[in-house]
Amino acid sequence: MTEQDVAGRVAAVYADGWSRIVATLIRLTGGDWDLAEECAQDAFAKALRLWPEKGVPDQPLAWLTTTARNRAIDVIRRASVEAGKLREVAEMEPVSPPPHDSDIPDERLELIFTCCHPALSVEAQVVLTLRSLAGMSTAEIAAAFLVPERTMGQRLFRAKQRIKNTGIPFRVPPAHLLPERLPTVLHVLYLLFNAGYGDPSRERVTEEAIRLARLLVALMPDEPEARGLLALILLHDARRAARTDPHGELVPLDEQDRSLWDAERIGEGEALLRQALRRRRAGPFQLQAAIAACHATAADPEDTDWLQIAGLYTELLRLVPTPVVALNRAVAIGMAEGPTAALTILDDLTAAGGLDAYYLLPAAHADMLRRAGRTGEAREAYARALELAPTEPERRYLRRRLEGCEG
Repeated sequence: MTEQDVAGRVAAVYADGWSRIVATLIRLTGGDWDLAEECAQDAFAKALRLWPEKGVPDQPLAWLTTTARNRAIDVIRRASVEAGKLREVAEMEPVSPPPHDSDIPDERLELIFTCCHPALSVEAQVVLTLRSLAGMSTAEIAAAFLVPERTMGQRLFRAKQRIKNTGIPFRVPPAHLLPERLPTVLHVLYLLFNAGYGDPSRERVTEEAIRLARLLVALMPDEPEARGLLALILLHDARRAARTDPHGELVPLDEQDRSLWDAERIGEGEALLRQALRRRRAGPFQLQAAIAACHATAADPEDTDWLQIAGLYTELLRLVPTPVVALNRAVAIGMAEGPTAALTILDDLTAAGGLDAYYLLPAAHADMLRRAGRTGEAREAYARALELAPTEPERRYLRRRLEGCEG
């Protein structure tokens, strides 16, 4: 097996197993998050060195977990921790990762609920989970939050220190404490889904988010927002195969081949949404799922009920008054009532600030200007969006739009 083949196998195991190894080591090291991540990283680095020569083990995840565990024991011994701790470590049984279909509570669910402890700020809860569960680098998380990498590194450090200093336990909390943690857990799972969505190399991250969302519904069957989240990500994931063309180029929603959409996932998402809405406690994830269902059930782009989508976004903005929701509402209004109505809202959003580094604001502005026939202004807005776009596929898409205006 070539080094390139091995690197591909290691990357696949990393996407699927990073969180499982880290969660296992956090429990075994008594909550030392930094040591758990360091030893997990060392294990993957060792695999890249040894597997090209010795071959990939039959159970690569078990090999990595055991290697990381042994590394943790060595570090603890070298640090000369108290004799009691040494005895604890010496008595540890070899660790094998639990199977994918392990019963609740799942060690990764424990990891999420530990990260989402109320003693931490909401932002700390989110970034810590993305680092520990999704294996996202500090730079990737910083980019997602539109802050410098150094700032995000400091936030992660403070979050881990807070867990250590306050003795936050590594476990799924008792049933009566679950509801207070739920909003952040749902937010984290949605960010986890988005971290893998649209990136073929991180497809397992998306599947992991879906799996954990299913576990959460099983753990909290009476919580409609948990069902709403699962419905939302299934409805989004149903369109995955149509989001890019055979050359890897992004395909906008109104140009996608709807025959490629996963009808089974759409059906499951709609059923979950109906079950959630019957409880008459509509929350942000149920509203977003309802918006996704409007798109998923339209047989043709012309059949999309933009008026209903705009109304749903108006209600969502009432519950979640953020600039991003306001931006999406503006686009929906533009599609329902015409681009002029959207441009007024987009101008206000631009003047208010808060989305200065968010490329989708000038991209939406450009699209509405193009629809309004103001191609000169549309070119300027597309150029601005191109400067801010974070990935090459998005930049290529915006270049095509820009070239279309110039043509």
